[in-house]
Amino acid sequence: QVQLVESGGGLVQPGGSLRLSCAASRSILSFIVMGWYRQAPGQQRELVAIITRGGSTNIADPVKGRFSISRDNAKNTVYLQMNSLKPEDTAVYYCNARGVGRDDWGQGTQVTVSS
Repeated sequence: QVQLVESGGGLVQPGGSLRLSCAASRSILSFIVMGWYRQAPGQQRELVAIITRGGSTNIADPVKGRFSISRDNAKNTVYLQMNSLKPEDTAVYYCNARGVGRDDWGQGTQVTVSS
């Protein structure tokens, strides 16, 4: 089983930026897709961004143009760059890794956007 450890969350003012990291305990090339999801209080978990093994990305409409996802295969890490943050981006952000018959999640990192 893979361990996914998120980091980089915190409190930021509206308009600010954060970069989240998801470090995997083994090669991320073993996963077909890796991604970031978020869950706000009282809301369902929703997709934020995904990146395939081949490097293709898909960004959810609410964050398109503000967020980007990238990966460093040598460091077994996936990143979520978040710019122009809004209060509605406040949520727990989770890293996800999917392979054949596998669907692994990290513990999440809190992002709070508030003045």
